Amino acid sequence: MKTLVIGLGSPLLCDDSVGLKVAREVRRHVAVGGSVEVEEDVRGGLQLMERLAGYDRAIIVDAILTGAAPGTIHQLTPDDIPTQRSASQHDVNLPTALELGRQLGVHLPQSKDILLVGIEADDIMTFSEECTPPVAAAIPKAVDIVLNALREQGA
Repeated sequence: MKTLVIGLGSPLLCDDSVGLKVAREVRRHVAVGGSVEVEEDVRGGLQLMERLAGYDRAIIVDAILTGAAPGTIHQLTPDDIPTQRSASQHDVNLPTALELGRQLGVHLPQSKDILLVGIEADDIMTFSEECTPPVAAAIPKAVDIVLNALREQGA
């Protein structure tokens, strides 16, 4: 079973970079050449679906805005999120991209095999390579959630 851990975000937009930071920390704990790959990316929608092709499971880490307290960690599946913003009006959200890929015969993880780790952001507009304090404080816990999910999967 191949698993992809992917941190999403912009490295230059304050809390939006939190997924990238979590992925970097997770990578330090994952064996090279095993069944788990850890990546960082800035793309969502169709391009994220293409990146998931060939994997049986995925853990996607990203900043999220739900109105909860900054630093709150949400554990979701693609089906838990009724609507999602896309980076471009010419793209689609993750559930739509996954469905399209499956209809085209692309080997993708099933929704139940995709864990979304969303870290509630405070500031995704300020140019900064640092997260706000509550979001930065959530990084170690998010890393633990990802590593525990990998252990539970036997990865």
